[in-house]
Amino acid sequence: MPDMRFAPPNPLRIADRATGLNAVSVRSYNERLLLSLLLQNSEITRLEVGERTGLSAQTISVLVRSLEQEGLVQKGEAQKGRVGPPTVPVALNPEGAFSVGISVGIKRTDVVLIDFVGAIRYHMQLPNPQPERDSNQTMFIDTIRQAVNIVPKNAQKRLAGIGLALPSSASAGREEKDYFDSLQKEVEELTGYSVFVQNDITAAAGGESMFGIAKPFSDYLYFYIGANLHSRLVLKHQIHHGNSVVSFDVGVASLESMLTAAGAPTDHLWQPLAPWPENGLVFDWEGRLAEKMHDIVKSLTQFVELEAVIVSSFVPASVSRNVCVSLQKLVPEVAVMPTSILSAPKAVGAASLPFMSRFMVESGV
Repeated sequence: MPDMRFAPPNPLRIADRATGLNAVSVRSYNERLLLSLLLQNSEITRLEVGERTGLSAQTISVLVRSLEQEGLVQKGEAQKGRVGPPTVPVALNPEGAFSVGISVGIKRTDVVLIDFVGAIRYHMQLPNPQPERDSNQTMFIDTIRQAVNIVPKNAQKRLAGIGLALPSSASAGREEKDYFDSLQKEVEELTGYSVFVQNDITAAAGGESMFGIAKPFSDYLYFYIGANLHSRLVLKHQIHHGNSVVSFDVGVASLESMLTAAGAPTDHLWQPLAPWPENGLVFDWEGRLAEKMHDIVKSLTQFVELEAVIVSSFVPASVSRNVCVSLQKLVPEVAVMPTSILSAPKAVGAASLPFMSRFMVESGV
């Protein structure tokens, strides 16, 4: 059986599997199994599905036909060059499902709409939502509705839901779970769609596994360069962050302090993907950042074998590449690479949450 990732089936389906399977629950579980494989792979042949799941050829044919009729999957490009007729793989239909992702950051909120293969169809930035009366709450909800309305009316039933990614600091001293639950309920009531909530860095790591350059890897370390440096360890497609969420004060906020002390401008630091002027302090900061990452990687590789280290951020791609090059020199035994999700990676991660919940099987099944 394959290692599946992140999202468990809903409780009803878990109960069905535990107390004697009926035809509907078996089909639902097997559909999740196939969709999970497709979310882990750009496309896959029916033979590979059978090898990785143990399902019979007849069962796979029934599943594929059913999912094709629902518009969730489609035929991929024929694979030629083998003995016999070309093999036609199965692939996700980009128009088969959509999801809205919201990431509330320190400076701003990102709202995206993605399709079933992670392509961004809509992206908007706005000030963070505030609970006070006469705040920008209306703007926040209106932006979500704008994202939803990008989906054609006849396809809005394909909207899987809304993912909400929040930083630990967003709870402002309240218990994080209570805060997340209350915000989830509020957005659900105001939009009418199911909302799935997760810590922002954990969500970003999940989005990286589903849609990013880490898609082929089961064991890797994920770094996110935000105001601070954050990390998540992914082992067998499971995201781990330890007993407490740890961040390191070597992120963009520390660079801002360095530049401010030197009398240099800093506004550009918080503009996503805006170019940064060359500056010796920036180069020094990149080096310090790589050294801290090196310390973390070295402490982990004493116990686990990593396939890769992925570096993600809202900073310019050139900055992420510089950090990766410096880190690669320090840890030549592990592949270090920047993410392929360049625009709003935390919001894309948030948008992956409804897909994980609605279409993937429980990890380790």
